[in-house]
Amino acid sequence: MSDSPFTNPVLDSIFARRSLRRYQSQPVPKPLIEQVLAAGTWAPSAHNRQPWRFAVVTTDEQKRHLALAMGARLRADLQADHVPESVIAADVERSYDRLTSAPVLIVMNLTMADMDTYSDAARNQSESIMAIQSVAMCGQNILLAAHSLGLAACWMCAPLFCPDVVRQALDLPDDWQPQGIITLGYPDQSRERTREPLETRLLWR
Repeated sequence: MSDSPFTNPVLDSIFARRSLRRYQSQPVPKPLIEQVLAAGTWAPSAHNRQPWRFAVVTTDEQKRHLALAMGARLRADLQADHVPESVIAADVERSYDRLTSAPVLIVMNLTMADMDTYSDAARNQSESIMAIQSVAMCGQNILLAAHSLGLAACWMCAPLFCPDVVRQALDLPDDWQPQGIITLGYPDQSRERTREPLETRLLWR
């Protein structure tokens, strides 16, 4: 059931969409994947440079390869934090399952190749943040498009903690900076989740 009080289809999708992590085993047709990616590319972007890049993973072999590589880094990081082995094992297994059980993985990347460069670090940092924001907006378009087409999706932030691992596992170009992974498939669960009241997050000035 949607929380939306509207009958506008865009607003209905925004209010009804949920992050879902369990999917049916049936594959997602390639034209449908391309449709959600195309929707992503119509997001606004800094200078309209469209700095997003996608790596789409659909084969079981490649998903396992990526999941094992990311899991090894996760394990090493948690061991360095002196996390109990039982907790590490559970976290690594959960990460592996999420990556290998989704029919489609969309690895969201950014490139600074077409962004502006400056003579000072502060403006270059701002330019980088603008590219990150652009990729995030692209991702939101993808999530909403997936929902509108009867698909389920969830954004995973894990690549931020191991961009080098993701880049190497998928043999990505050197300038591609992994930002997240969107898992995608036909839903095998439903969720009801509310939001904190708007007035608790709002200031009028």
